[in-house]
Amino acid sequence: MAWFKRDKKSITTPTKEKKETPDGLWVKTSTGDIIESKELAKNFFVDPEGHHTRIGSLEYFDIIYDDGYYDEIHEKISAADPLEFEDKKKYTDRIKATQDKTGLVDACRTAYGKTSGKYIVVCCMDFSFIGGSMGSVVGEKIALAIDYAIKKKCPFMMISKSGGARMMEAGFSLMQMAKTSAKLTQLSQKKLPYISYLTDPTTGGVTASFAMLGDINIAEPNALIGFAGPRVIKETIGKDLPKGFQTSEFLLEKGFLDFIVDRRELKEKLEQVIRLFQN
Repeated sequence: MAWFKRDKKSITTPTKEKKETPDGLWVKTSTGDIIESKELAKNFFVDPEGHHTRIGSLEYFDIIYDDGYYDEIHEKISAADPLEFEDKKKYTDRIKATQDKTGLVDACRTAYGKTSGKYIVVCCMDFSFIGGSMGSVVGEKIALAIDYAIKKKCPFMMISKSGGARMMEAGFSLMQMAKTSAKLTQLSQKKLPYISYLTDPTTGGVTASFAMLGDINIAEPNALIGFAGPRVIKETIGKDLPKGFQTSEFLLEKGFLDFIVDRRELKEKLEQVIRLFQN
């Protein structure tokens, strides 16, 4: 009996060739099903089960502004390192690495344009930048965006998505709570509306300041909204938490929100809210 031995290890067969699929073509839904990314995008990144996939500022701007056209404002403000903070790496190195990875300058963007024909300033947080943490840049950009809304005499909208204050800036980040709240008072004195849109997750010092100070507070379905996390609260009070605790639906029931808005209806609802204030 003759035995065949393959000498060339580089020989491949059609069944052994690896067929690679480019990254980003498919997305796993909340129930584990697989759908095309472009189909998810067409549905405003809401999967067939109604789950709102986390998106960034650019996607929100495309949803809100007419024909996706807007002017980004104050886009070049970048974080300093007042405390020369260092944990596993230097804060400056962490900022640079995150900027390179995400293409963002910091954890929020601001823009000015028309939605349903009405001018509006929108400031939107990006969770991909150090968990959407609120540092000096975030506070400054919100403050400048409010000033811009006052100058243009138009509504201001804040889209929150954050893990809370940025620990690398310590007290500097906590001061942004007072700074942004004071700026919102100036907006109110000019009788210009502030629309706060809370998305998943909105927590920590962001919830404890500007996120809950809207003339109208609205949220996406099933978003996590709270100050401390459920585990911390449970350990502190020593009791089990109610079902659905810290979800949009729970907060709506308790009176902390005015209503919940499906992302697919956001622009339409925003038009109604602006028209309500103008009347």
